Amino acid sequence: MTTQRTSGRRKQALAAAAAVAALLTTAACGGGGDDDKGSSTGAAGFDAANNKVAQASAAKKGGTLKFGAAQDADSWDTTRGYYGMMWNFARYYSRQLVTNKAEPGAAGAEITPDLATATAKVTDGGKTYTYTLRDGVTWEDGKPITSKDVKYGIERVWAQDVLSGGPTYLKDVLDPKGEYKGPYKDTSADKLGLKAIDTPDDKTIVFHLPQANSDFEEMLALVSASPVRQDMDTKAKYGLKPFSSGPYKFDSYSPGKDLKLVRNTSWKQASDPLRKAYPDEITIKFFSDANQLDQRLLNGDLDLDLNQTGMSPQGRTTALKQHKANLDNPVSGYVRYAVFPQSVKPFDNIECRKAVILGADHVSLQTARGGPVAGGDIGTNMLPPSVPGAEGQKYDPYKLAGDNKNGNAADAKAALKACGQPNGFKTTIAVRNNKPVEVATAQSLQASLKKIGITAEIDQYDGSQTAGIIGSPSNVQKKGYGIIIMGWGPDFPSVQGFGLPLWDSKYISQSGNNNYALIKDKAIDGLFNSYVTTLDDAGKTKIATEINHKVMEGAYYLPFVFERFINWRSDNLANVYTTDGYSGQYDFVNLGLKNPKK
Repeated sequence: MTTQRTSGRRKQALAAAAAVAALLTTAACGGGGDDDKGSSTGAAGFDAANNKVAQASAAKKGGTLKFGAAQDADSWDTTRGYYGMMWNFARYYSRQLVTNKAEPGAAGAEITPDLATATAKVTDGGKTYTYTLRDGVTWEDGKPITSKDVKYGIERVWAQDVLSGGPTYLKDVLDPKGEYKGPYKDTSADKLGLKAIDTPDDKTIVFHLPQANSDFEEMLALVSASPVRQDMDTKAKYGLKPFSSGPYKFDSYSPGKDLKLVRNTSWKQASDPLRKAYPDEITIKFFSDANQLDQRLLNGDLDLDLNQTGMSPQGRTTALKQHKANLDNPVSGYVRYAVFPQSVKPFDNIECRKAVILGADHVSLQTARGGPVAGGDIGTNMLPPSVPGAEGQKYDPYKLAGDNKNGNAADAKAALKACGQPNGFKTTIAVRNNKPVEVATAQSLQASLKKIGITAEIDQYDGSQTAGIIGSPSNVQKKGYGIIIMGWGPDFPSVQGFGLPLWDSKYISQSGNNNYALIKDKAIDGLFNSYVTTLDDAGKTKIATEINHKVMEGAYYLPFVFERFINWRSDNLANVYTTDGYSGQYDFVNLGLKNPKK
């Protein structure tokens, strides 16, 4: 995840705005020897916090943890937020029944009890989930958090007319027919009319799924399942000052300028086994210029970047040369790729799709994304490394990281002949105009395709209007967008949390569509149907691998990279590590400072 999401279920990374100018030389700066393991500045060393804990025992209570950001959250309302960094940061002031473990790497994507005493008691063939709330869990005014508060917070997901944005998995799974109208249109006296959730007493909450879904508990770990107390619900204004159930509460917030959290004195450590609450205060300073943000990080004025989408090219180059011990190079959890809408000829023919995949220069595409350090490893398939069932570059059916990494003109031309286009064809590449790194990727692809007789025109469209432009299948067909440049990361680390909106035929929609390839494959649909009712992890992993293979066999996508970032941590940051739970971001929840008075 991560990284930031835009609207709907989409998790597009809003990566640094000027992300391409210096990318071509950055990879060369990534070398280093033994001196990277530490530095005179007191930094932990290059990659010291990548899937492992750096400065674990150095964290002390107190001080101000200082974030900087080039972009504010989409919303700080737990129902509406859909940026990965918002989900990560929201754990300071919101709790859920269950949440991600506060551990590095893959363990951080595992589920652990939070408000609940244990993970779910699952009965009725995977259709009933029962939880008991812990003793001593309270709101910021000291009143107990009840099962009804949890239910009401979840019901807000149904109020999309008032609280637009945010994930809607819970709505889709608990009320697939859309019968409940949300708490603001609820005619019951207590506004708790959602029949799929029972609250027999203040400590017990029971979920009744119409159909089993093996990722349901993953959905309850999203911040959209946070409790909200009815008398504190300010509806559309809630994101300006959410009411805290965590160790910190909002003190002040000026959108786009700054945010400050202070300790919630009603929070009790005994009721919260997850959160250590090291700092006294947590601040965010928002910058309109990413280069200015990076300079403040380099100067030591800030501890880390809230957005977690990597430093901009200018700051990154300086950091790699002069401050490498302050950097980590995590895999982001995103796959960057081109996708081929089958509604646009000749991409209704699998051999024409294969011609593009085989003819592309994959090293050039990787370089356009930033090279192996700032861009990522060459992508060979469509399942990101953080998702169970992923095989990384071991699964490379088109040899994109192997013999064909610079393109295979002979095989591409054979595919063109097989699809009835021996002399090549003309097409259009659609790319967002506010993503320089994507434009550079499109230009790289354009150049390599020209060598095999495919003439590709590049159409840069308004990136803020993605849902209505490439999300409209009729517009895609009308514009002749045979190739769309895009990227995706998991909402939660499973093939359902990543691939369902992309590959399942029932997710094809006339607006806000994300199944750009218009995949209608009964085998893929059937595998997803089997997945949601498979409750054992080994079975789920096997199905995820099968789905990825089917997608690649259909040649619907040309993967570019398994994305990587260069992220900064200050000398003063302690107990810092990246986590698969938030797509390779640093886990914010238990960060501390070595010197709180600094």
